[in-house]
Amino acid sequence: MILVKDLSIERSNKKIFENVNLSVGSGKIILLKGKNGSGKTTLLKAILNLIEPSSGAIYWKGKLLKKNLYNFFNHVTYIADKTSSLSKLSVQENINIWKKIFLSNISNSQVDNILKTLKLNTYLNQNVNSLSFGEIKKLEFLRLIIENKKIWILDEPFSNLDDESIHIIGQTFEDHRSKEGSIIFSSHQESEINVSEKVLL
Repeated sequence: MILVKDLSIERSNKKIFENVNLSVGSGKIILLKGKNGSGKTTLLKAILNLIEPSSGAIYWKGKLLKKNLYNFFNHVTYIADKTSSLSKLSVQENINIWKKIFLSNISNSQVDNILKTLKLNTYLNQNVNSLSFGEIKKLEFLRLIIENKKIWILDEPFSNLDDESIHIIGQTFEDHRSKEGSIIFSSHQESEINVSEKVLL
């Protein structure tokens, strides 16, 4: 469980946000909602221990996050707004690398089914830098399934996606929730995702 308590972040004497509280337990989907520049990405990076908060604390399983980072990252997949795929390699080569890095036991047939659902199966041998922004974004979602972690943290996951793709991702969120997974995601746009809690920034 992640607990964010009275978290505030200030940069160059400017308050990004203050006194944010949230808790993320099994089966919960938390939406960080706000306009561009409202601090959504900053909050996600603070939860991931990439940014030092000005005040407040973040806990993981009842302990301060800083004292439990190894265990925390064993349970977390982070999908940033920018791609983690290697642009000069093909879709298939990126998938192979991710499977090796994360020691994934996902089968080839499972990967094939997901690629077909995301309509990426015809791009397997194309380099990532030849794909559209939306196609690259969908490729990133495949990493969630490959890593198979309990907590998903996503920054603006629906940007550059069409309505059909957003619907597919929404179904994936629900499936993860049903398996007692947890999700924190940021968005500045409306979606039909059934969230447990909405945090306004």
